[in-house]
Amino acid sequence: MSTRNLHYLFRPASVAVIGASDRPGSVGATVWRNLVAGGFGGALWPVNRRHAQVGGRQAWPHIGALPGVPDLAVICTPARSVPALVEALGAAGCRAAIVLSAGLDALYEEDRATPPRSLRQAMLDAARPWLLRILGPNCVGMLVPGIGLNASFAPGGALPGRLAFVAQSGALVTAVLDWAAARRIGFSCFVSLGDGSDVDFGDLLDWLAADPDTDAILLYVESVRQARKFMSAARGAARGKPTLVVKSGRAAGAAHAAFSHTGALAGSDLVYDAAIRRAGMLRVDTTAELFDAVAMLARARVPGGARLAILTNGGGPGVMAADALLAAGGELAPLGPATLERLEAVLPPLWSHGNPVDIVGDAPAARYHAALQALLDAPGFDAVLLIHAPTAIVPGADIARALLPLAVGAPRPVLCCWMGGPSVQEARRLCIEAGVPVFDTPEEAVKAFLQLVEYRRNQAVLTQAPGAGELPVPDRRAARARIEALLAAGARQIGERDTKALLAAYGIPTVATETAADRAGALAAARRMGFPVALKILSPDIAHKTDVGGVALDLADEQALGAALDAMLARVRTLRPQARIDGFTVQPMVRRPQALELIVGISTDPVFGPVVLFGQGGIAVEVTADQAVGLPPLNRVLAADLVRRTRVARLLAGFRGRPAADHDALYDTLVRVGQMAADLPELVELDINPLLADADGVVALDARMRLEPLPAGNDGSARLAILPYPDALERQVDSSLGPLTIRPIRPEDAPAHLAFFRALSPQDVHMRMFGMMRDLSPQQLARFTQIDYAREMAFIATRPAPGGPETLGVARICFDPDDLRGEFAVTVRSDLQGRGLGRLLMSCLLDYCAARRVPLVEGVALAENTRMHALAASLGFVLGSEADGSVRMQLSLPRAP
Repeated sequence: MSTRNLHYLFRPASVAVIGASDRPGSVGATVWRNLVAGGFGGALWPVNRRHAQVGGRQAWPHIGALPGVPDLAVICTPARSVPALVEALGAAGCRAAIVLSAGLDALYEEDRATPPRSLRQAMLDAARPWLLRILGPNCVGMLVPGIGLNASFAPGGALPGRLAFVAQSGALVTAVLDWAAARRIGFSCFVSLGDGSDVDFGDLLDWLAADPDTDAILLYVESVRQARKFMSAARGAARGKPTLVVKSGRAAGAAHAAFSHTGALAGSDLVYDAAIRRAGMLRVDTTAELFDAVAMLARARVPGGARLAILTNGGGPGVMAADALLAAGGELAPLGPATLERLEAVLPPLWSHGNPVDIVGDAPAARYHAALQALLDAPGFDAVLLIHAPTAIVPGADIARALLPLAVGAPRPVLCCWMGGPSVQEARRLCIEAGVPVFDTPEEAVKAFLQLVEYRRNQAVLTQAPGAGELPVPDRRAARARIEALLAAGARQIGERDTKALLAAYGIPTVATETAADRAGALAAARRMGFPVALKILSPDIAHKTDVGGVALDLADEQALGAALDAMLARVRTLRPQARIDGFTVQPMVRRPQALELIVGISTDPVFGPVVLFGQGGIAVEVTADQAVGLPPLNRVLAADLVRRTRVARLLAGFRGRPAADHDALYDTLVRVGQMAADLPELVELDINPLLADADGVVALDARMRLEPLPAGNDGSARLAILPYPDALERQVDSSLGPLTIRPIRPEDAPAHLAFFRALSPQDVHMRMFGMMRDLSPQQLARFTQIDYAREMAFIATRPAPGGPETLGVARICFDPDDLRGEFAVTVRSDLQGRGLGRLLMSCLLDYCAARRVPLVEGVALAENTRMHALAASLGFVLGSEADGSVRMQLSLPRAP
């Protein structure tokens, strides 16, 4: 279920209130009063079984007595009545309901022959045959101010506007409505999600993404249930509209004792951070920041980076802004020689001669103007923050009037901080009316600037298109065989030897490791590999070996090895007398003095499934708390973003004569770990700690993992929040053009896809795009190559070429959120048309749609595109003319069993 019938919820022509009442203080009375007072232009029908009138209007005793079928019903009655009311509404033809009632987790009272179920499940079961959509239960309701609809028991209404607000918390709904009304903030809709038993975040994001009355989407999220649905909808919405999130529970301590460091992160707030970032949304901490951020996105250009120039008439405020900027990871833009020379010419000798640019407290408006113009003309920065502390010399409003012509037309964002009260009120008003962002304090302005920077980064992650170049295919067969053998043997917590074998199957460099049952075996292994060596205890009951002194390093000879072994056994038997000791592992001592210790791993989140962790490693992982997580699958661009979000990233870049680490080797390791997370559903935890990284590459010194068997009939594919590349759909075919590969498109195809587009004739571009385009922008290229396989598919025909694989044709289809229809397009390179390639691609596409059980495939072609008409007709499509002269092609598919 997704957006089906949601138009009855958001655009009803008639509303019935079940349980409407005149009883003061009741939910039914409040909802009815709000609906009448809101000015809704459609029919309003109160339903009350005891009274003939409600609020002076005729009331009806039950649903069947209503004068018509309501588009929307609002249910305000006790929980036990809800299932029967939903059944009656569905049978009458109603297709949307808001259930305000709470308490639906109680059992539904039925005959003993029926299996017990909750009132909630009974409600959903009653709605399903009619496709009746339910908002709630346990919600405040919803408002659509543009049509005067206030179907809620909120204490007030909302102003019309272009922002959509969706919240799970009913208390927050009423508070934000009151807060927004005081600030004259308007909404396209205001939705209390409640329990989200049917209509959830994914459904609403899909609807709002296509809503022409909504410019930006604001969410208050407490929890997400269907991660893949949420991620697909969020990524789709964020591509077209700013989508901002307040996620509660940031400080909730979800970490717990676990077999691995990564396992302790299950349920962590870090995972929500990763999901929000991967979807291209922006997370903020408070509802006030939510509205500030959306105002910024509406008024200011998004900066290209984090370099800020600060212009101020007071040294103190400038330092405050610089401190806030640097503490949060921003950059003070350097002033180049030409800019310094230009500022010297217009500023007094006592100016700061650096950034922040302090133009001194007696600055007249002309000095502000000259300094701002010099900064806007300078290279090397991404935004300007103007800070003004009030003085008696020049009114703030005069300064604002002088600067606004520059700020409004500036090529980079200009933010204003007018410190003080009444003396700068007029300056603030002028800036707000001109669309220039205004803040009360330097810290607020810096935080807003960095939110813009983060939003740009998140959007770049969403729309990125990595360059060509793929990693070698892992040995999945060997990995699969090892996991199955371990599970068959009853193993769950897997030690270093078997974990490193799995890493090797995925091409992750490891240190050679041998196991030994006793002293003699350890000595023999050390002789084979050569001293010095590292010795570690081998026990299924000891996860963190250093906690019990179970690691000895740099053992130079046999005597040192024997002494370390005896001491280790004695410590372990004292500290963990019940632990089973299976022996020891022996490794050659790795000497990489300039390497950093990192941790890379996999954890399984209860909502979003497997996630990849990266951060600073070693024995103090929990103490340093320097980690970031990402949702698989990863590529190098996403891996680089994952690394960037940690403090250790600055050390990896090199410092104090230490060369930078081999970032490509690190990114490749993260991509391979992401492959493991996607390929191996039984792998629920993985720790590679430490992973050494330096200029010579990376190597895993220690590793462990935890396995869990899959339930019968579960292939594990549903656990992934984002579908990985579907390599099972690849096929090799013979054609008139020779052997070809037909496969789904992937981000790495961006260079070949750009070359493919450039090889199309202007006429073919016109046929495909319904207009003329000379080239694809980076955003368009990313949109064509980085697709959401849960929502769309694009098959390309490709073959090897001297400069790399070339794309010869593409067949693309986008599905509606309900998978009821898909809209296709097919394009073949201009010089290869008439060779059967279009038919080959369309056949693959139709096979895929049939297997996906999509009942209707359709497309639109220009009237002059007769080749496309002929191809479609030969494949069984029915052709019909549209009002604009174009041709619609439709094909009904039998659903695969």
